[in-house]
Amino acid sequence: MPNDSEKALGSFLRDRRGRLDAAALGFDVGRRRTPGLRREEVAQRANISPTWYTWLEQGRGGAPSKTVLDRIAAGLMLTEPEREHLFLLAFGHPPEPRYKGSDEITPRLQRVLDGMPTHPAIVRTATWDVVAWNKAAATVMTDYGTLPRQQRNILRIMFCDARVRAVQDDWQSVARFVVAAFRADVARVGASAETARLVEQLSLASAEFAELWRSNDIASHHEGLKRLRHPELGLIELGYSTFSVDGRPDLSMMVYTPANDEIDQRIASLVTARERSKENREVAAKPRMVSSKAV
Repeated sequence: MPNDSEKALGSFLRDRRGRLDAAALGFDVGRRRTPGLRREEVAQRANISPTWYTWLEQGRGGAPSKTVLDRIAAGLMLTEPEREHLFLLAFGHPPEPRYKGSDEITPRLQRVLDGMPTHPAIVRTATWDVVAWNKAAATVMTDYGTLPRQQRNILRIMFCDARVRAVQDDWQSVARFVVAAFRADVARVGASAETARLVEQLSLASAEFAELWRSNDIASHHEGLKRLRHPELGLIELGYSTFSVDGRPDLSMMVYTPANDEIDQRIASLVTARERSKENREVAAKPRMVSSKAV
């Protein structure tokens, strides 16, 4: 007798099967009593036994393997949220995150970053490439926009940029923690090829990184405190929190919050001053119109 979760899984599979366009997928639509694909057609697309797939829909096949469930998800053309729901029904937990390797974020997410004028915020990939940031992050931490794309990586900056090393209140402790948190992140997402390449490059560029990587330490990077000796702001303390980006398990958003109002105001003043300076430079760089009477 199927249990509730098996019934729910079967119902979800039947519903999604009924939503597919058989003609668009190259199947004969001659005589069909119901819309969507037949069970054997889904099984064909998923490269599994039609009998096994039928049992799953009837709630008597037991839990399939993760590989089989992924093939069914592909065969049913499920979206990422639908695939996650499928795994929740089958196993009681979401699937392991899949590394996408894309550096694109939505305009809406960028607006979220820009809506925090005094809170430095960045979006990073699983391999800690910074793919988005706000003005406060460029002012207080690193102006990522001035760096070539391949150098916008937190580990590269931490171990290969002397200026970043100089502003850390305790660089050795920060570096050890960053490497341990990085190891935990890439293990979670499974970006093995990208990680191996980055680790090899960093190990060649920094003996300190190579030593810390060999230590195999693991740390959580969800929240904490960061102290910086900023050349213009002086010693500042920031709390930080890390958030997952919905629908993009390979991306994380980090938000740094000033520890008190005084630091918040200092950051706001510096961000404003930097913006005014940039605007003045842009105005000065524009070619001036010459009156025809002066010629």
